[in-house]
Amino acid sequence: PGSPFKALTALIGLQENVITTQERIYCAGSYRYGGKKPLGCHHHKSPLSMVGGIAQSCNSYFATVYRRTIEKFPPFQKMPEEGLIPDADYYNRYYRYPKYKWYAPATISNSIGQGEVLMTPMQMANFTAAIANKGWYIKPHVIKQIVNKDSIPSEYYQKNYTTIKPEFFEPVIQGLFDVYNEGTAKYLQVPGIEICGKTGTAENYTKIDGVTTKLTDHSTFVAFAPKDNPQIAIAVFVENGYWGSRWAGKIASLMIEKYLKGSITRTDLETYVLNGSLEEEYAKPHSGIPFLINQ
Repeated sequence: PGSPFKALTALIGLQENVITTQERIYCAGSYRYGGKKPLGCHHHKSPLSMVGGIAQSCNSYFATVYRRTIEKFPPFQKMPEEGLIPDADYYNRYYRYPKYKWYAPATISNSIGQGEVLMTPMQMANFTAAIANKGWYIKPHVIKQIVNKDSIPSEYYQKNYTTIKPEFFEPVIQGLFDVYNEGTAKYLQVPGIEICGKTGTAENYTKIDGVTTKLTDHSTFVAFAPKDNPQIAIAVFVENGYWGSRWAGKIASLMIEKYLKGSITRTDLETYVLNGSLEEEYAKPHSGIPFLINQ
């Protein structure tokens, strides 16, 4: 999922009481841990509180929150098992515990939606809806019309509640709102619609002839709108699309505007998406795309 997962890292950190919304975390352009290659971070103002950390997508901030969450449970073999973070048993098997022990730095990439974390676009849209609703969601489903509510299973209209306290959603929602106001999606604003969203640049590695090789990153994005009365939640994933705001963010903003207004005013974004192409990227050897669908 990439950086959209940071919203979940923030919520878990608040729930586990390892971070407050006011505490500021310093970022020197990377997060150093365990003598390994630093976890890089792009340039932004520092230090940052939670709202700013989300808006600026600070890797150092969320690595710190994640590490505190994991290390809350000595001897560091217990992990939060909500969501799609691989659980302690997974890593115990991988590191052959108890012969070898693993600690928070071994899984630090999970904090920013990398590492072993895997999600489908539907799961990303669903957690976005849960944030928009401040802690509840309805099981995703496809339906054309409800003629008789009694004729469909209750699981398709009953609210499901998360384990996160409702008050913890407010600062995360504000951070997602500031992604559009002053953060990584500030050029994707839509007039008249207050959108909350999160850009993502999902690193793309594979083994080619036995060598771990970095391919072009994927573009990911989640969003909901309007901020205070949400009507739509969305997740967009563009393979080999470089970074979140380049493709996925533009597509999400256009789809939200079309859904809520019935028309498009951001014609600059529309022109970019309709006239742009990733065919050259997909034609590269080892792009990871098995075939090309022509529009």
